Amino acid sequence: MFGIQGRLTLLFVVIVTLVLTISGTYAQYSLGHELETSNLRLRQGVLTRLQTSLPSALWDLDKAKVDNIVAAEMLPPELVAIRVYDTSVGLFSGKLRHDSGAISSIDGDSIVAGTPVVADLAYRDSGAAGAALKPVIVGRVVVNFSRAQIDATLTAEVRRKVTEVLLLDLILVAALALSLRIVFDPLKQLRDGLFDLATRGSDEVEELAESRRDELGEVIRGFNAIQRKVKSNIERIREAEDESRRSAMETTKALADLRRTQESLLQAERLASLGGLVAGVAHEINTPVGIALTSASVLMEATDKVHEAVAGGNIKKSDILSYLETAAESARLIMNNAYRAAHLIHSFKQIAVDQVSEARRRFELLDYINEVVSSLQPKLKKTRIRVAIDCPPDIVLDSYPGALAQVITNLTLNCVEHAFDADAEGSIAIRVALDGDWIEMRVVDDGKGIPADMLDKVFDPFVTTRRGQGGTGLGLNIVFNLIAKQFAGTITVSSVLGQGACFVLRIPRVTPIDEAAVLEDTRLHA
Repeated sequence: MFGIQGRLTLLFVVIVTLVLTISGTYAQYSLGHELETSNLRLRQGVLTRLQTSLPSALWDLDKAKVDNIVAAEMLPPELVAIRVYDTSVGLFSGKLRHDSGAISSIDGDSIVAGTPVVADLAYRDSGAAGAALKPVIVGRVVVNFSRAQIDATLTAEVRRKVTEVLLLDLILVAALALSLRIVFDPLKQLRDGLFDLATRGSDEVEELAESRRDELGEVIRGFNAIQRKVKSNIERIREAEDESRRSAMETTKALADLRRTQESLLQAERLASLGGLVAGVAHEINTPVGIALTSASVLMEATDKVHEAVAGGNIKKSDILSYLETAAESARLIMNNAYRAAHLIHSFKQIAVDQVSEARRRFELLDYINEVVSSLQPKLKKTRIRVAIDCPPDIVLDSYPGALAQVITNLTLNCVEHAFDADAEGSIAIRVALDGDWIEMRVVDDGKGIPADMLDKVFDPFVTTRRGQGGTGLGLNIVFNLIAKQFAGTITVSSVLGQGACFVLRIPRVTPIDEAAVLEDTRLHA
């Protein structure tokens, strides 16, 4: 494809050629018209003169005079032949121009070229009284005119114009080639400089020479200034990129530290919750275990007395009856309190193992909620708050029971700590409904409610209304993270101040497998 220089040259050549062609065509038309007009005048003049001079000579049959008149008219090169015919004799006189230009007499058998023009020769004789008589046709003249002169002139003019156009085009191309080099050579240097600046390192590109003192020199100086500016910008960009990389590394490290800290805080909160559960369960177990231990001591003491009486041989029926009564009562107390302790230990054991192991398994939702609430009884027993559970008995989840226990525990204790004042009566309802492959769990209380300005922040970390009173602000944040990340579900909250709060959880019955977590776990255990 042509460059700008080639297109400009072609454009100028086309314009000049077109203008010269139009001008030459008009000049050629004007010349042809002028030659045609001149030829017409020549014809009319020759015929007029012949019609004036020949009739009298032909009337007198003066052949010499006729030949002289014809020879005189044969001077213009446009005339090929002149033939004079008498009405009675026939060809009376004639002259013929040959290709060599020589003129000779013509006979009747000669072939005459050119375009013939015929005119009658009329002679007007005067009578005795001197009156003019009616004209008499004494003969005719045939003049052959040639267009060769006109065609030759027009052809020569065309050749001259074509030669002129070609010469002007050659001169124009040469002139444009020389003049455009003055412009395009510096532009090529600028182009090469820009290409090098774009493809090579800025330090490897040298500035262009600034020796020119014309407009292009100003452009080159501007380019060098831009190049220096670009180099400066590139250097600053490199420094900024280095600083950005350092900042990114520091940010990544800080984010990793923050995540580790967050995980540590969350784990600490979960362990603290588990620790509180352990303390409550231990305190709760202490009573039945103490009663069982006391009953066992009484039974042991009564057994020692009976054994001594039997060994001394003075055993009485009343002693045996008293021992049997004591043994029966002690056995009843030991069995009842041992069963009570075993039930508490079983509930605590399942909840504790689930929270620590985070294992996935199938479990029945109603039974598990009951176990979680049972494990919270040591805490709930100190309050006047009732917990009601409304859950269909046939809902089975394939999920993470430990995480669910953490969610229920945190939501329930959050209600206990924040929704009710100390020693205030209240109720917490845990309602579960099945919705296809999802379950919807509502944890509703009739406590103080949540202020409107806190509703959008309750799931944020470290947001609490009991700062300085033992509240960490991580309980609901743990709930939110577990529901969103581990269960792939959602949790929302609604509340009217003074009318309690409602937490709505939606989780799938079968928790989807987190492939990224599986891969990470596999990598860690590889």
